[in-house]
Order: sequence, then C-alpha cells, then structure tokens
Amino acid sequence: MTDITVPVLGESVTEATVGKWLKSAGDQVVRDEVLVELETDKVSVEVSAPEDGVLSEIVANEGDTVEIGAMLAHLNGKSAPAPAPEPELRAASIKAEPAPAPAPTPAPTAAPASNEKPAEAGSIAYIVVPSMGESVAEGTVGTLLKQPGDAVAKDETIVEIETDKVALEVAAPADGMLDKWLFAEGDSVTPDAVLGHIATDGSGPSAAPTAPAPDTAAAPAAATERPVAPSVRRIAEEAGTDAQSIPGTGRNGRATKADAMAYVSKAPAAPAAPSAPAANAKPRATGPREERVRMTRLRQTIARRLKEAQNSAAMLTTFNDVDMSEIMDLRKKYKESFLEKHGVKLGFMGFFTKAVVSALKEIPAVNAEIDGTDIIYKNHFDIGMAVGTEKGLVVPVIRDADTLSLAGVESELGRLAKKARDGDLAIGDMQGGTFTITNGGVYGSLMSTPILNPPQSGVLGLHRIEQRPVAINGDVVIRPMMYLALSYDHRIVDGKEAVTFLVRVKEALEDPERLLLDI
Repeated sequence: MTDITVPVLGESVTEATVGKWLKSAGDQVVRDEVLVELETDKVSVEVSAPEDGVLSEIVANEGDTVEIGAMLAHLNGKSAPAPAPEPELRAASIKAEPAPAPAPTPAPTAAPASNEKPAEAGSIAYIVVPSMGESVAEGTVGTLLKQPGDAVAKDETIVEIETDKVALEVAAPADGMLDKWLFAEGDSVTPDAVLGHIATDGSGPSAAPTAPAPDTAAAPAAATERPVAPSVRRIAEEAGTDAQSIPGTGRNGRATKADAMAYVSKAPAAPAAPSAPAANAKPRATGPREERVRMTRLRQTIARRLKEAQNSAAMLTTFNDVDMSEIMDLRKKYKESFLEKHGVKLGFMGFFTKAVVSALKEIPAVNAEIDGTDIIYKNHFDIGMAVGTEKGLVVPVIRDADTLSLAGVESELGRLAKKARDGDLAIGDMQGGTFTITNGGVYGSLMSTPILNPPQSGVLGLHRIEQRPVAINGDVVIRPMMYLALSYDHRIVDGKEAVTFLVRVKEALEDPERLLLDI
C-alpha cells in the first residue's frame, strides 16, 4: 500500500484545494499518470502516481482544503499486470485522456514518460523542459531561437524558458535538424514537458511522428467549456456569477481560487484583475509612434511582488546620513595590498554588509518575518544584494554573511553579480534571504524609499556619496556624505527599533574600529 500525499507547494504556500480527481477509486493507474489536481493561490499542481497499481481509496474529496503532507489517497501497488500503455507526451497544452492503443503496431519513437529525460529515441531526440528550481511549477516559452528545418548542434541553445525569477536556456540534446515545436512563444510549460522534436537521421521537417492530438470528436464539450475547480465553482455560485467567465491564470487557462476571489471582489462592470491574462480584454490601441512589447515573466513577477509588498506590509521608511570619510580613507590606504593578498578589490559593500549584520544582531526584529500570527526570528544572516540586469532587478543572496570576512563578502558579491549579468543565476541563488541591501547610488540616486522584498521585514537603501558642508564641533567642513534609507514593516518593527538599527549602521561606518571590536 502506497500513500499519495500533498507535495511541497512552494515557498510560503502551506495549503491547497483539491481540484478535479482524474481517476476514481478502483481504477488502474500507471506510474507518473496524473491522478488529481491541487489548486493553490498561485498555481495548479498535478499529483502523479508514484508507481503502477490500483487506486484503492480516495481520502480527500474535491473541494477539500489540504495541507502539505496531508493524505490524498491510497494506491495498491500489487495490482494485476496490465498491458503497458503507450508512453504519453506530457505537455501543458497537450493533454489527451488515456485511450486503448489503436493497433498492435509498436511505436518505438513515442515520447518518453514525463519524469524521464532520455536524449533520443530512434531517429528522434526530444527537447524537454528542465527542472526550473524549488517551488517553481511552471514557466513561459520565451524566444524560439531555432525554427523547424534549421540545423542544430548538440548543446546549442535553441529556446529560452522564462520563470518567475530567471530565464533558463534549453540546449539541443543531439545533433540534427529541428523537426517541430509543440509549443509557441508565450505558452506555459511545466518541468519535463516535451517542447519539440529533433530529427537526428537527417530527415526534413515533419519526418518525425507527430504528437498525439486530443480526440476532439469524442469530447465536443471540452472545446467550449473549461474544467472548473470545485473551489472556483463554489466562490462563483456564492457571488452569483458564471464560473466560466472568470479569467484564469492556471494551467491551460484554468481559473484558480485566487482568480475567483479577485474576480468576484470587483464590481460587476469592472474589468477583470489586471494580473490575469484575460483573452477577451481589449488592449488599448497604440499610436503610430508607439510600440507594444509583452512583459517578460520576470518583469511581471517583479511588478506583482512589489505591489504585494505595498498591499500586505505596513511599510515605513526612516532616513539618516553617514560620513564616509573613514571608510574612504581605509580603502585608499589598503586597496592595493588588499587586492594583492585577496585577489579582489576592496569595495564599500563589504563594510556595509558587516555593519548591517552587526546591527541585525542587536535588533533581531529587522531580521525576522511574520508568518500568520507568529513572528519567526532568524539566527542566521543571509543578506540579499539587489543587482540590476538588462532583464530586471534580481536579488542574489550572500549566505551566512556573519561568518565571512570583508574579502569573503566582496568575493561572493562579485561572483553573484557576474552570474546575474550573464543570466546564470539559479533559483537557489535568490532564495532564503533574511535582509536586503540595494544600492541606488551606483546610478546616481540621492535619496529614495526602497520597497520590501517579502517576506523580509527590512531593506536598506544606499545612495550616492557627495561632498556636502556639515557642522563638526562648531566648524563647517566639507565631508563625503551618503543618505541611508531603511524601509521596514511596521507590523513587526517599531519606530524605535528601526531608528536604532540605522544609527548602529551609521556608527559602524563612521568608526570602523567598532566592527573589529564588535561593539
């Protein structure tokens, strides 16, 4: 007996709604066959059979709310042997119901099961969506760099997949000729979906077998009506609206629970939520000197997360300024010997990181986060460093910054910044930060109010250094000054704590010996 449980649904997602069961109790299933769909506030997740067998019991019914690890069903793996079904192309936009094999003719070139990634089968090589990282359940097909009929070389990049955080390059698994694409630019895909075929025997386009098409004659209603999850149907019924009219952001355009709640919260005459790509929404006509460009998945996510931060947190910003004379004198005095010994330049970020870590140790609320009605205090210091790239802002994380020296911080920051500029950042490079530093000063910013990076409770904004007159011991002198800005979540960080944190950063930078002495 094998238990089917709710898988990990992604960072900050703790529960889901049971959507549609695709199998009933007593049905025979094969390994990796989709059994049930779970709806979360963000995505739809498919749960597959871990092995061949018979679905003996369904524990969680459609519409039930389940938590991670909860029991969904029981699978009896000791079933009577059944004829091996033809392997199925697992693609987000191609989803055929299992059907008896039309003829006993073997199909050696059929696509592999979705959880396997063989490079070739006969004269056909399959282009497969790679794993996109922890908590990333789907991506968007970006630029198709090759077209059917083009020659491709093994390991040559042929398509880009855009996720919520980074763009992934998919390489050709073998030499040959691109036979066909199964997806178009802009389509949503899931890990292990087959993107296209490469003919490895030199044949031209369409020489390879085509993917099995859904039997539209057997299910005419499916062409005009989308499947609707019970949670979405229930919300629509309570609001007195048609569930089919709710624009969906889930797989194949399905509406999720979050889509339904956003839709019914609007007035009847109001347009659908702007985050949902409604196909029937009329875009504004562009003028002769205007150009319409679709937002990348990364840019959409940046926009959504920044707006979520404003909507969910009680965000407030406090300011201070810092005299950078001591830090600049240290850099000038030791920059050559520092570079010679450590192989990395002595920059400002090492000092700021050490000053921030010292202040976080004294004011732990700035390093914490809210989880429901609880506060999670973090006894580790993983500092996110905002880096601007051509595709948008990304925030790679320097792990355990409290254990690194100045040289270690500078070296790690240089490594991550290079990966960001080259588009090589992995999902893991940007997850788990406890506090963020953003430096608008490199672009000339004098003062700004940075936005939180949820679920963090604090972000420090740095700005340009400029010579300004300041009063010191009754005398007016010219000093290199920088404005500091701390944005914080006032739900968890009080004003006194925020101001004290910023003062501690200022003191550490104006008197670097404090960092050495840990005072």
